[in-house]
Amino acid sequence: MPRRFSREEADALLPEIAPHLTQLRDLKHQNDETRSAVDDLQSTLKGNGHGLDVDMARLSRALQSTGAAINGLIERVTSLGVEVKDLELGLVDFRGERDGREIYLCWKLGEERVAFWHELNAGYASRQPLD
Repeated sequence: MPRRFSREEADALLPEIAPHLTQLRDLKHQNDETRSAVDDLQSTLKGNGHGLDVDMARLSRALQSTGAAINGLIERVTSLGVEVKDLELGLVDFRGERDGREIYLCWKLGEERVAFWHELNAGYASRQPLD
């Protein structure tokens, strides 16, 4: 059974997970830029891009490296019982309870504390204030 958090327990984890989420967002941007460079290079290679194999190998290694770093950070956050939902927003959910039913306590980078919740079958767009 997934760990359930109170609002206070979720808030207490924010200083630990926020730096990981910031790093995840940065790595995602880096990965997206590298993937775009790979796509551009593949187009060039189709047209007579002799000598670009070295560049493609370098970009492939960069994608592998950022992918491994992203996976490692996600594993670190999820090992705490936190569900990573969106790398771009730095969005996470903590399983919690409200009025006797299981819900998600919802938080994203930049927010001071956990102040929103939503149903398990809903998402970020359906979050509601806790207070």
